[in-house]
Amino acid sequence: MQVRAIMEAACESKKKNVKVFPEIMLPLIIDAKELLILANRTRKVAQKVIDEQGVEVKYLIGTMIEVPRAALLADQIAKVADFFSFGTNDLTQMTLGMSRDDAGRFLPDYVDEKKAGILKSDPFQSLDQEGVGLLIKMAVEKGRKVKKDLKIGICGEHGGDPSSVEFCHKNKFDYVSCSPFRVPIARLAAAQSVIKSQKKKK
Repeated sequence: MQVRAIMEAACESKKKNVKVFPEIMLPLIIDAKELLILANRTRKVAQKVIDEQGVEVKYLIGTMIEVPRAALLADQIAKVADFFSFGTNDLTQMTLGMSRDDAGRFLPDYVDEKKAGILKSDPFQSLDQEGVGLLIKMAVEKGRKVKKDLKIGICGEHGGDPSSVEFCHKNKFDYVSCSPFRVPIARLAAAQSVIKSQKKKK
């Protein structure tokens, strides 16, 4: 139903001369074979709508990388996916074995240097670059070894955190997405990351 709705909206927009290029993202993928099965079903529905509407619309099919197994098998998944979007909220939960809903009870102690001081900051606000970030970096490298032009982005609250945005820039992400109220922060952080990297090159 969702694929049909996306493609119908895209076809209607194209008929009105509105430029549209849908990216259909499949969530919680754990294996290339699973993505292939779903991608084939997606293409079947998309083509049916295109045939019904009588208008050609180009689209991409990709996946969220939000399960550690998907990050580890990114090279295999990249053979099927047109793009990766890292779902850092779920990837953080699954990698750290913490629920965002319950972590508030003990995370302050994990972050407080005077108490446990295990983590540098709240991993649900600012990306855990040592742990979760390592998985992301590995997935980006493995994915782009297979597909050089693989489009890579991030979705989730981390897309509006300055240090997380800088991490994305360093790892050659194509985009970050975030909540609307965080867009100004994300844009500023992206600009600052570019300036920092240019200064280092000089």
